[in-house]
Amino acid sequence: MTRKFRFGAGGEGNKEEGGARKFVQLAQTAEEYGFDTFAVPDHLGNQVGPLAALGALSQATSTIRLGTSVLANGFRHPAILAKEATTIDVLSKGRLELGIGAGWMKDEFDKAGIPFETPGVRIRRLDEALTILDGLMRGETVDFDGEFYQIKGLEGSPRPRQGPRPPIAVGGGGPKMLALAAKHADIISVAPSTTADGKMKLSDMTIEKTAQRVDRIREVAGDRFDDIELNWTIAVIVITDDRVATAEMALKALDQGYPPNIERDTEFSVDDVLNSPYIAIGSFEQIADQIRNVRERTDMSYVGVFPTQMDAFAPIIPILKGE
Repeated sequence: MTRKFRFGAGGEGNKEEGGARKFVQLAQTAEEYGFDTFAVPDHLGNQVGPLAALGALSQATSTIRLGTSVLANGFRHPAILAKEATTIDVLSKGRLELGIGAGWMKDEFDKAGIPFETPGVRIRRLDEALTILDGLMRGETVDFDGEFYQIKGLEGSPRPRQGPRPPIAVGGGGPKMLALAAKHADIISVAPSTTADGKMKLSDMTIEKTAQRVDRIREVAGDRFDDIELNWTIAVIVITDDRVATAEMALKALDQGYPPNIERDTEFSVDDVLNSPYIAIGSFEQIADQIRNVRERTDMSYVGVFPTQMDAFAPIIPILKGE
């Protein structure tokens, strides 16, 4: 089944002075551009609190869907999060997409005095949290006796505006996280694996490696694969009339450590750059064609960009909208 394209903005862009006010303006701009969703990150540094921000955005915007990209499960108990999430869904008149992950920035956990557990423990904890969230956000009465959480006859309230509940988004790059997402999520963000300091591995950014990650989701999800929407976020956008020359320049920049969120851990060719889902180079029409090719080869249809690149990407939206 080929899904129509959707477009989301979010992830960064609220670190500067006056960030809370500017973040509202950023979401309003995304709505004006025609983005389908705007997502708020979840970090303990100089950024807005995601749930309070979504409450404000529910009133400051009218049509754009609102999400989290993504909440660190270890920061909140799922029973508390479920109430906050359904409240936001009611306030926004049914526009919430709840993104949640296992948490990956050890430094933030350490500074807050929150135990940063092993990857296996964090994944098992997230598995339980997703089960609890699913029930409570449906308005069900939940009893749960797990390794990490014990819920005794708790009724989910308020009831969400969306039925049966707001969609849950889970991101991942490794096989265990992708398998967990395939078990629980309505939306899966397919991401490259990351280094210990959070940089995306260049070796995981090829179209071939991305297709392999989608195959892992398809294998685990089985019959429910067609019900899952697949998302990815473009890390680099360059508008140019010369794709090849710009790709060659991009490779040189990678050698020099730019952009800083990508780790060059393998050799990359010009073709690798031009076909990567995570790097968009060319004219608006060429980038639109590249996105169409990504969907054809991977089934991914939900395109994300960082707020810093919203302006560059905006002219591509009307080219692909409705396809």
